[in-house]
Amino acid sequence: VMLLLLVIFMITAPMMQGGVDIALPKTEARPITSKSGMTVTVRQDGQILVDEGSPMSYAEFRAAFQTLSKDRAQQGLYLRADARVDYGLVAQVLAVIQAAGIHDIGLITEQEQP
Repeated sequence: VMLLLLVIFMITAPMMQGGVDIALPKTEARPITSKSGMTVTVRQDGQILVDEGSPMSYAEFRAAFQTLSKDRAQQGLYLRADARVDYGLVAQVLAVIQAAGIHDIGLITEQEQP
C-alpha cells in the first residue's frame, strides 16, 4: 500500500513564483521550514507547470511527469494549486505524482487572516 505523506505549510502572500500568479487556498496552517525539491503548480486555467517549465495540459503532464521527476523529486515535491481549480484536477495531479513513487508532498497554502 502506497502511503501519501502530506505536509501542509504556509507561504506568504502574494504568491508569485516564476511569473505564475495564483490565488492559494487559505488555511490555519503553521509555517514550517521548507526544503529543496520540485514544485508542481496548477493554475486557475487548468494548465500545469513543473518548476518553472512551460505550461502543459493534464494529459501532457501525465505523459511527461515520470521522466521530469526521475531525479529531481528525491528531495520532496511541493504542490501549489489555485483555490479556484476544480478539486478533481488536483486529485488527478496528486495521483500522477503518487504513481511516480513520490510520497513526500507538501501542499502550499496561504495563512488565513483573523
